[in-house]
Amino acid sequence: MRERFDGRAFRDALGRFASGVTVIAGLDAAGDPAGLACQSFASLSLDPPLVLACIARTSTSWARLLPTGRFSVSILADDQKDVCAALGRPGPDKFAGVPLAVTRDGGIRIEGALAHLDCTVDEAVAAGDHDIVVGRVTDLRARGTGRPLLFYRSGFGTGNFAPDAPAEVLSDWL
Repeated sequence: MRERFDGRAFRDALGRFASGVTVIAGLDAAGDPAGLACQSFASLSLDPPLVLACIARTSTSWARLLPTGRFSVSILADDQKDVCAALGRPGPDKFAGVPLAVTRDGGIRIEGALAHLDCTVDEAVAAGDHDIVVGRVTDLRARGTGRPLLFYRSGFGTGNFAPDAPAEVLSDWL
């Protein structure tokens, strides 16, 4: 069936969905940092602990990470727009000036992020012009407070909500 809209209309409609912003990063096979900003990220399963990310197959950073079979996800805080801009651009010096820590397994965690998830690649499935990457979470860390960096209608913002609600209140939503 043929679509009754153009690519711009599709992108504009999807822009109405606010999403968090993450960085997917790790050391490539040569031991060099590789990574990208990713807003197409979600939890997938609690048992086993799985996440998913949708990554453009044209991403040269992902092409460097996929063969290693591992990556880390950093969920960015509202004061990390500059980190998103650095990791969202092409080029060899994406990590210049970005505070980071390398895990013992070769993941890269962005310092100051709200949470970090270390993952192994469970599966990568081609879908349209992207790969749906399923990551098995092997380790994680989360800050107690902070506001997320959100992407909405091609711009950045923060959620106007109470992000520091007690876990017992949030458990009703999970």
